[in-house]
Amino acid sequence: MKILILEDEYHAAQLLKRLILQIEPQTQILAVLDSLEETTKWFAIHPMPDLIFMDIQLADGLSLEIFQQVNISCPVIFTTAYDQYSLQAFKVNSVDYLLKPVDKEELGAALKKYHQYHQSQRIDPLQLQLLLQNIRQEQNYKSRFLIKQGQTWHYLTAEEVAYIYAEDGLVFLMDKKGKRHLLETTLEELALELNPDHFFRINRKQIVHFQAISEIHPFFNHRLKLSLRPESKLENIVVRDKVKTFKAWLDR
Repeated sequence: MKILILEDEYHAAQLLKRLILQIEPQTQILAVLDSLEETTKWFAIHPMPDLIFMDIQLADGLSLEIFQQVNISCPVIFTTAYDQYSLQAFKVNSVDYLLKPVDKEELGAALKKYHQYHQSQRIDPLQLQLLLQNIRQEQNYKSRFLIKQGQTWHYLTAEEVAYIYAEDGLVFLMDKKGKRHLLETTLEELALELNPDHFFRINRKQIVHFQAISEIHPFFNHRLKLSLRPESKLENIVVRDKVKTFKAWLDR
């Protein structure tokens, strides 16, 4: 059996690998991927595995969004720290899930269920949308940024943010008035903390608010180039792997 693991926590991934191999020593772990971007690239050059273990929260967003980019045609076992309420819909589609930290007995039961079905299990698109909505409603998204100017501090609300970008190892916030502010955080952390209905990470170095986008232009190699307001000194490129999701994000 060939298994793909989507998990952004190193120790959780190592525990899952170890338990799987204890239960089924002949299993081949194809890869451990920690982001939507990495997963999309992996599927572009590899065949479908027999089974996927998928953490709901990856480094750059909800793993459920991968179904909007890749035609997943194998069974999925989700691993998650979310509570029972959010997960009821998984059972509707006969897709199993494990609460983290993963328990060996529960993992064994999930693998037994996989062998009993041993067939493709598809997630209904409408059910998928419901799952995304339920999980997002339970998340408390970042609403304010504490900003230091000289010896004083003030705050900006998330709605005052135009875009955020990384440069020379630092992270900067550009507000809608055109003022730049240094942040003491990373884009990876912000990608998880910001409301995905309002913010989109277009590439590894930029997160944009939808209201900051003034124009969208086709760009070579099937990418998109954005014009932002206030004007950005970066190229503002939506990478190819994110173009489809970006269009869907704007067209809501």
